[in-house]
Amino acid sequence: MTDHNELKQKMYEWTQKYADKAGYKLNPDKEALDYVLDGLAVKLEKFGRRYCPCRIVTGDEKEDRKIVCPCIYHKEEVERDGNCHCELFFKLN
Repeated sequence: MTDHNELKQKMYEWTQKYADKAGYKLNPDKEALDYVLDGLAVKLEKFGRRYCPCRIVTGDEKEDRKIVCPCIYHKEEVERDGNCHCELFFKLN
């Protein structure tokens, strides 16, 4: 397993644990889930933090803190839309 794939596996384990604790489920579409986990791993490798792959890192540390996964927006998005903007976390049915 490459370092990137190991990091993706760690992201999967972490997001699954968070989803269980928060009462969410991860995206049931395995291909879509893999895409989001890949994005999380890339952001962690590039920036050193788990920035949401669907959001733009601005370089403003205070603003960027808001988009570290799970971002400050995810709870409202899941409640309103049934999933977060990145389509990582979904409301349980």
